[in-house]
Amino acid sequence: MLQIRAGTKCIAFLIATGAILAGCQSSGVDGLAAYGDSAKTVADDSAVAFYKNDELITTGKLQFQEKNYGKSYAIYKRAVDVFPQDPAAWLGLAASADMVARFDTSDRAYKVLSRMIGNTPVYYNNIGYSHLLRGDLRTARGYFLKAYELDPGNEITARNLELMKNSVNYAQR
Repeated sequence: MLQIRAGTKCIAFLIATGAILAGCQSSGVDGLAAYGDSAKTVADDSAVAFYKNDELITTGKLQFQEKNYGKSYAIYKRAVDVFPQDPAAWLGLAASADMVARFDTSDRAYKVLSRMIGNTPVYYNNIGYSHLLRGDLRTARGYFLKAYELDPGNEITARNLELMKNSVNYAQR
């Protein structure tokens, strides 16, 4: 008798669960995404103009730190469109463009940056590194020295000058 009641309770539970789940499903399958949620949740919303204050910059920095330079380039390119007065967006775009050898884009970004943060060690270090990547060692050294004059204690400047010294001492292979 106990087995019949337990079996009846189990069957009743399964029927009730099925009824609840049937009430939650949508009418069509073609409106679902790969994980069962609405296809609208994975729709491309790149045209939406709202971003959290630093979402693009933070994501771009993370991609750059992970050496995903192509992704950081695309993210910073979007960040410059959304926040055209933000020097962090322009610095990220310039550095990412340098790393993917898009020197035309980085030159444009450094031109904009010269008006925003022109006479700073950050600007001179970045533009110097850009010229180092291009193989223009003389110009790179000049920018690194300008950065050093503005902030002699800057570790990044010291590393760049050391890198410069190593680039001059050893033949490129």
